[in-house]
Amino acid sequence: MIRLKRMGARKQPYYRVIVIEKERARDGRPLEVVGTYNPRTTPASIDLKKERIEYWVSKGAQMSDRVQKLVSRPAPAPATSLA
Repeated sequence: MIRLKRMGARKQPYYRVIVIEKERARDGRPLEVVGTYNPRTTPASIDLKKERIEYWVSKGAQMSDRVQKLVSRPAPAPATSLA
């Protein structure tokens, strides 16, 4: 299963996108960390290893609903300065 693992302090969530066996706890030991997600930045920062996610999906891993939405989002455009 590919899902989110909550990190960070209380009321300051930060998530890792992990590959983990479905029966394990949310914060259990993952097989692999395949990305990060920080909803507290504007816009939310998403850093994913797309090739590793594709590899695990090809091996039969299922993505959670939230991870599916994060993967399907278009990559954010790099910030450009108008100076």
